[in-house]
Order: sequence, then structure tokens, then C-alpha cells
Amino acid sequence: AQTEGASATLLIGRAADAEVLLRAIESGAVKQLWPVGVLSPSAADRGQSIRNVPVLGGIDDVEDVVRDYAGRGKPISRVVMTPSAFEPEAHPEAVLMRAKRLGLFVSRLPSLESGDVPRLTNVAVEDLLLRPSEKIDYARLEALVKGKSVIVTGGGGSIGSEICDRIATFGASRLLVIEHSEPALYAVTEALTARASNAAIEGRIADIRDRDRIMNLMKEFKPDIVFHAAALKHVPILERDWSEGVKTNIFGSVNVADAAQAAGAEAMVMISTDKAIEPVSMLGLTKRFAEMYCQALDHDLMMQSSGKPHMRLISVRFGNVLASNGSVVPKFKAQIEAGGPVTVTHPDMVRYFMTIREACDLVLTAATHALTPARPDVSVYVLNMGQPVKIVELAERMIRLSGLEPGID
Repeated sequence: AQTEGASATLLIGRAADAEVLLRAIESGAVKQLWPVGVLSPSAADRGQSIRNVPVLGGIDDVEDVVRDYAGRGKPISRVVMTPSAFEPEAHPEAVLMRAKRLGLFVSRLPSLESGDVPRLTNVAVEDLLLRPSEKIDYARLEALVKGKSVIVTGGGGSIGSEICDRIATFGASRLLVIEHSEPALYAVTEALTARASNAAIEGRIADIRDRDRIMNLMKEFKPDIVFHAAALKHVPILERDWSEGVKTNIFGSVNVADAAQAAGAEAMVMISTDKAIEPVSMLGLTKRFAEMYCQALDHDLMMQSSGKPHMRLISVRFGNVLASNGSVVPKFKAQIEAGGPVTVTHPDMVRYFMTIREACDLVLTAATHALTPARPDVSVYVLNMGQPVKIVELAERMIRLSGLEPGID
């Protein structure tokens, strides 16, 4: 039945996904929706009724269904895409383009694997990655951080703030965010406090170049695990101001590693880059130096430990993270909003991409591997980024996500 003020809504996805959302609407977890029907990519769902909501057809029927309901005086104003609506065979871009052309407001139901309460979010470019997202062992991540004291350096950045969010989600008891940008520190601590997790959140302004400050903060906090995400990372800027990259990415990382060891941490995890492999840029070179320091310290601690538990230092190399600060996605977004053109350096250029959430969960996964006795000798982890994505195809997908047609609009 329609509740007052609820929008007539079309659900898109398989029956099982639709049922999760319908239960959430019935329980009141998701509000302001009046589901009038389901469009499913699965032929087996057609003609069924899910919790008294009919499956009206396939995904290609969206225009006909919207027209039919408008003619009956029940105009549909919203579309909710469930996880199965983003599988390649469901043609999510076509659904988005049609919905935007029809003037419908589009939301999505995120995957519920991490045990979240169902909630609706906007459709993001991450949903259109050209490969399925990695499957993450969430129980393993919870076992890593539950009840622990954790420090994240650079916690106000795009990667750092997502690591903070995941640390809080998986049950850390205390979280210290170290950040040298005051606005970024304020924003991340406000967001974390608003999440109502059980973690005690603290934010401190500090620059990792300041060795005494970092030493004192870590000794005072006594972390179990340190995630080191603070870095300078823009390739062209570091080519020009290379000495600043050396100070932050090399000496700053040395300070963090030494401070973590002095404070008795179990592990330090450094965020590195795939550009550290046979580096040809200052970013790659400075990150490779930092990796080598962590590798050497990790090896020394292992040799001195005589088989007893000792601190682990590992580095995790990222590829390109979708929608992180300075990545190609925000740039394309701004160009689309300005009416174009969307500029691609070369039509054949490819890059490996993953979402910020996926990358951060894999960083935590790498930490769980490092802390198991089975892998005491591995200190550099490389994320499996799936298949490379053609930049020109990513640009076209983003244009379609905006409801426009590449090459026409």
C-alpha cells in the first residue's frame, strides 16, 4: 500500500535482490518508496509476484511500463537499481540512460555483504566498473581490527578516510587519525563521529616530516596497527617539486615506521603504488625508497626475533583508484558538467582501476596475510586489479551515466 508522501518506484534487478529491498521498505529501514513493480534481467522471474509486488517484465520494458502507469494516473518518479542490475548482462548503462531521459530519479541498493542495514545511495561511476568487484572475506577483516587500537596517517585523504571508515566498521576500539590538513581532519573526524560506531575517534594535526611529533603521538597512543596513507602523490607536481616528495614520501615514511616500532605496534601497513615497480617517475622512486626501508626493517626485526612474534612492516601497491583525489574520474566529471569536451590523451590508453572501498578492503586483507605465520617473508603486496580498462571506454560510460550520448551530446 502507498504511504503518504511515498514516490511510485520501479525496482530493477532479480527477484532475490528485490525481496531484500521490499523487506527493508516493510520494516521501515528504507522510507518514502511505494514499489509498484519489478523489472528483472532473469526470464524465470517474469510473471511472479514478490511480496505482493508484480514482476512487470524485463529491463528493456522500462519505457513501456512508465508510459503505462502514467496513462493510469500513477506516474512513476523513481527507479531503484539492486546489485544484480549492475551485472553486465543487465546493461546498466542502458537502464541509466533511459531513466534519465524519462526524468526518473535513480538510486541504488548497495551490496549487503558487509552486513550493512539496507539503505539507498546515488549511482556512482564505481557501479559501472568494467569488471566484477573483488569478493572480500569480511570476517577475516573483522578479526584483524576488532578491539584494536589503530592509527591512520593521512586519514583525511580519499584513501585514508575510507580506511578509517572500514576500521570503524570492523570494530576497532580506538582510532587515531593523523592529518596535516586541518579542513580534511575536521571533515573525517566529523564523518566518523556521526557514524555512531563503538570506536573512540581522535584526530590530531601533525606532519609526518616532524619526527619528534610523530614519535610522541605514537608513544602516547600505543597503536596495535598503523596504516600509513600520508603521501604526496601527484606525478607532475612531484616531477617539479621533487625535493618535497623526498621529504614526505621517504623521510616521512621512515619516521612513521620508526615511531610504530618504538611504540610497540604489531604491524605497519604502507600504501604504495604500482609506479614503484621499476620507477620512471619521482612518485615511483620515492615510494620504492620507502618500500625498501620498510622491507629492510621488517627483515632485520625477523632476524632479531629468533622465532618470537615481532612487528611486521608491509607495503601494498595500488593501481588507479576510481574517484580518489586527482584521479581521472573527477576530471571527466567536471568536463561533462561543463558541457564537454571530455579529453582523453590517447584512444588506446588503458589503466587498471578499482574502487576506493575495494582497494581499502584489500589493504586490510593484505595486513591479515602479513600477520599470519604462513607469510613471514612477504613484505610487498600487489593488488590484483582485474582487467585493464580503456580510458576512452571509461569516459564514454561516464557520459552515459550522466544521461548523455557520447559523440552526440
